[in-house]
Amino acid sequence: MLFLPTELPGVFVIEPEPTGDDRGLFARTYCAEEFARRGLCTQWAQCNVSFNTRAGTLRGMHWQAAPHEEVKLVRCTAGAALDVVADARPDSPTYRKWVAVELTAANRRAVYIPGGYAHGFQTFADGTELFYQMSAFYVPGAARGARWDDPALGIAWPPCDRRVIAPRDLSFPDLPT
Repeated sequence: MLFLPTELPGVFVIEPEPTGDDRGLFARTYCAEEFARRGLCTQWAQCNVSFNTRAGTLRGMHWQAAPHEEVKLVRCTAGAALDVVADARPDSPTYRKWVAVELTAANRRAVYIPGGYAHGFQTFADGTELFYQMSAFYVPGAARGARWDDPALGIAWPPCDRRVIAPRDLSFPDLPT
């Protein structure tokens, strides 16, 4: 596996290194030893699937507040999406900075997201599914969100003829100044 650092501290794009033959390919997508060697989370409390019927579905930007921060390892198992991570830690030098990574079933990439970062995505294809490994259990009272189009974040979401966004996600506030 290749661990590719991003502009945000602790956020990595993880690319498998497949070996192939006439049957297809084989690749590791997770190895506790390799994650631990880099000081990354190796304990997963739960796994989640986000299935999205329509292209243009936008989910985000979500995180959990202290002391219930959650580390996420996110990959696309069907379809394609633009995955976005934004620093939601007010005391961080990279506060409000963001990175975007295209995750597809074909490229098999994953994004490693430490606690304190907001996460969201927009799908490019009908039937897109994202698989999440989570370090902490979901705590409804700790759930937080920032508006997907917060002007201070300035996320460059791909153009879309018809976005599908849940009312809850539309109601989130901007990140505090």
